[in-house]
Amino acid sequence: MVETNLQVIGAMAEVRETENAQFKDFLKRQDAEAVDALVFELNKKIEAQVDCTKCGNCCRTLMINVEQKEADDLQEFLGVSKDEFETKYVEKGESGMMVINTIPCHFLSENKCTVYEHRFADCRNFPNLHLPGFNKRLFATFMHYGRCPIIYNVVEELKREYSDTL
Repeated sequence: MVETNLQVIGAMAEVRETENAQFKDFLKRQDAEAVDALVFELNKKIEAQVDCTKCGNCCRTLMINVEQKEADDLQEFLGVSKDEFETKYVEKGESGMMVINTIPCHFLSENKCTVYEHRFADCRNFPNLHLPGFNKRLFATFMHYGRCPIIYNVVEELKREYSDTL
């Protein structure tokens, strides 16, 4: 059974903090390609059971990086000037790097993205479990373990898969 209750997931994240730190260390010692293959399989199964529009927690809690091309595309779609877009929606660091300037995201309404077809790459890819290199993203994955039902359930299934070798 897939857990989607954010209160339960958040509470279990606290309870399992030490266990997860140990599991993260265990995963670092495993064959990266084998871990990726298992994560891909688990993600495909679990993602199909989670309706992100019933959750929207990522859009309510994450700071999203924005590339210039993405900002330009969305600014054009919204029909606003570049200056207006940057003032209203993003914050620019001294390096030129941009992030959405508010949490929750400006574009979230009733757990749905109002600019879905024009959303940023960080939004498109989250929770990143379909991407290779899972072992290189353990810090971020476990940071979001208590926030995302997909990550939570994939990690819990991953623990079960490896239970005989832990």
